[in-house]
Amino acid sequence: MRELRPLRRPPGPRSLNPDATGVSASSSTSALPDQAVAHLCDSLGIAEAPASLQLALTHRSFAYENGGLPTNERLEFLGDAVLGVHVTEYLFREFPDLPEGRLAKLRSAVVNMRALADIARRLGDGGLGPLVLLGRGEIVTGGANKDSILADAFEAVLGAIHLDLGPDVARDVVRRLLVPEITAAISTGAGLDWKTYLQEHCAGAGLGSVTYQISQDGPDHDKVFSAVVVIAGDDYGSGIGRTKKEAEQLAARQAAMQLAPPEGLTMDDN
Repeated sequence: MRELRPLRRPPGPRSLNPDATGVSASSSTSALPDQAVAHLCDSLGIAEAPASLQLALTHRSFAYENGGLPTNERLEFLGDAVLGVHVTEYLFREFPDLPEGRLAKLRSAVVNMRALADIARRLGDGGLGPLVLLGRGEIVTGGANKDSILADAFEAVLGAIHLDLGPDVARDVVRRLLVPEITAAISTGAGLDWKTYLQEHCAGAGLGSVTYQISQDGPDHDKVFSAVVVIAGDDYGSGIGRTKKEAEQLAARQAAMQLAPPEGLTMDDN
């Protein structure tokens, strides 16, 4: 593995130096620990850290508390697109016989907030969470383990890799981390329309009507939806997603796996 490139500090008065910001060194170090960066690079399969890695790990809550520093949101925007392109291309090339609808469902099974957060938790030595720079409020409320923050940080890191190390390296990282998820998704019926499957099962088994209780949290630009499946007055499953549809599908899947797992699937696959 080549020697890791040192991370750049933001210029001038925007430095994350704890003496300048008044925030403790434990939460605002101006350079990520070398060993933590090395572990992260190993898990990503890259030989060096992208120059903008620290920016990719700077959450807006930290930025706002420290004089309006740049945040990882632009890199997250880029990483989201990079991730979508490479996952879509892989599915297109590897599964030439699958129709567009099934390909879209497979993609959504691995490119969603919960799935990306789970990947982020497995990166490095202890996950991305401890490396993300957070504001005091987010730290107190457990922001380092929130699905939304972890998923966004992962996409921002991917955006940094694409920008600093090149699209080929970004593609390799996506395949390294996402292909196993795609394989697992196929084996657990990710291409199914779980809402339709659950509705048909409940109608055929006389279990009564299926409804979804929806709630939402977060600002308009960063909403998170929660869904609970209710069948004949009882709760059977729940799901959380970036959209109402995603949350309902995840909730329906959980309920279906309890009531009538599709052939070849068990609760262990849930």
